[in-house]
Amino acid sequence: MDTTRANSPEIGTENYRFLQNHVYTHSGIVLEGDKHYLFESRLSPIVKQLGLATINDLCALIRATGGYEVGMQVVTAMTTNETYFFRDPAHYEAIRTVLLPRLREERGDTRKLRFWSAAASTGQEAYSLAMLLLQEGFGGWQIQITGTDFSPQVLERARSGTYQQIEVNRGLPVSLLVKHFRRSGVNWQLSEEIIKMVKFETIDLRKSMRSLGPFDLVFCRNVLIYFDAETKKNIMREIHGTLFRGGWFLLGGAETAFGLDDLFERTPIGGATIYAAR
Repeated sequence: MDTTRANSPEIGTENYRFLQNHVYTHSGIVLEGDKHYLFESRLSPIVKQLGLATINDLCALIRATGGYEVGMQVVTAMTTNETYFFRDPAHYEAIRTVLLPRLREERGDTRKLRFWSAAASTGQEAYSLAMLLLQEGFGGWQIQITGTDFSPQVLERARSGTYQQIEVNRGLPVSLLVKHFRRSGVNWQLSEEIIKMVKFETIDLRKSMRSLGPFDLVFCRNVLIYFDAETKKNIMREIHGTLFRGGWFLLGGAETAFGLDDLFERTPIGGATIYAAR
């Protein structure tokens, strides 16, 4: 039995609605249904840090002070998504076997490629792509990989390139761990060669993004499921505007570009589903 949860006061109904509205207003993310446990697990560290007793007290503090900084801590905590190296291997295999050979042929004269990890979190997705590009012989090319996220805190972690043992154990082949990382105390430190291939920026996906492009490939995986239907479509329209014609748009396994057939062509490649910009 989880005694910590059992002994802590439940989030009051009004405070629960307040948190749902607060997160939606500042991030566009919809937290429907019973997410009490999610609020409790992610907001309890903030409660402790501020010396408060309960999440109800945290809500009272935000209401009373209108504190932007504390309010954004709450939003950031609720929008932090799981990530790991080479997540959805079929996507990386499709990139390796189909996209990169095509780009090698099409861009051989300029030797320039641009990629975007639109929900970068702590950086594993962007760095996985960087390692793949070096592995496939693009080290002499001009590569720009942009990683963006709503949370400045997770992007600071991404920029550091430092990962715990449990993080490198998830999805990262041992050969790449040995090649691109070194021990740093109990953690693993990514090489400067890989870190320099990626730049990270804080971006709200609900804003206009077209100035970021054009890109050959955009990852936007496992984040659109948190938005309402109209926001999802708006975000995908904006992403389309950042892609070269024929550029690839990659979604998570539970996401589709349904209703946007005029913008994207759905193409299965091996075990992956790719959306190519029309």
